[in-house]
Amino acid sequence: MIQWFYRFFIELTNHRLSSFVLRKFSHSKMSKRLIPSYLKVYDISLDDVKEEVHSFQSLHEFFIRELKAESRKIDDLASVVSPVDAVIEEIGTILSSKEIIVKGKSYSIEEMLGSEVALAKYLNGSFMILYLSPSHYHRIHSPVSGQITKQWTLGKKSYPVNRLGLKYGKETLSKNFRRITEINSSGKHIAMVKVGAMFVNSIEMTHKGDKVEKGKEIAYFTFGSTVILLFENETFEIDKRITTPYHIKVGEKLGEIK
Repeated sequence: MIQWFYRFFIELTNHRLSSFVLRKFSHSKMSKRLIPSYLKVYDISLDDVKEEVHSFQSLHEFFIRELKAESRKIDDLASVVSPVDAVIEEIGTILSSKEIIVKGKSYSIEEMLGSEVALAKYLNGSFMILYLSPSHYHRIHSPVSGQITKQWTLGKKSYPVNRLGLKYGKETLSKNFRRITEINSSGKHIAMVKVGAMFVNSIEMTHKGDKVEKGKEIAYFTFGSTVILLFENETFEIDKRITTPYHIKVGEKLGEIK
């Protein structure tokens, strides 16, 4: 019953009109008045924020805020680092059945990537799901240094990607709007699936060129969202300190490429 009601409510509100209205409002100067309440509700610290809070002219501007350069230390070892400030919600294996299991539900990796060719190299590899709540810093950085081999965009939906969305939603991770970046790092491939979230379904790419540097910004979300990392079979060893759920920040070590 709970699952049915949840899906009904989301489908009822998940339309272009509601997304347009919310996007329009969040970009308006009127929305600036909500920033103090937003800070209080989500208990957001301003210590790391690059600009003074009064300089933001809309809720959108605050949401995509930049941080001070020294606020995130990038692990300088031969490691894979977190591309976002987030909560690691799930870690697991990409099954030979072309699925991953998240919160007890199966998601098709083939549908998520939209390509059987892209999928083939990740079968039996590892996946990691990093969830960004509305309180998080929403700029996305590269987890490794390497060469971008392919980028593509899929999906139109904008279902919630929080714990309720993963538990009660319908194929959230493989239906939502998403931008996928595949990186070749020292001959090993990593796919970054950037998944848009409820209503304001937008992911803006800021990086130019086909080479990325570990810890450098490559994109930003315009609403709470999720990043899924996919690793090839037997190429990634997760750091032993990480369990789920696990709070992590940009630049902190996720593990190592083997």
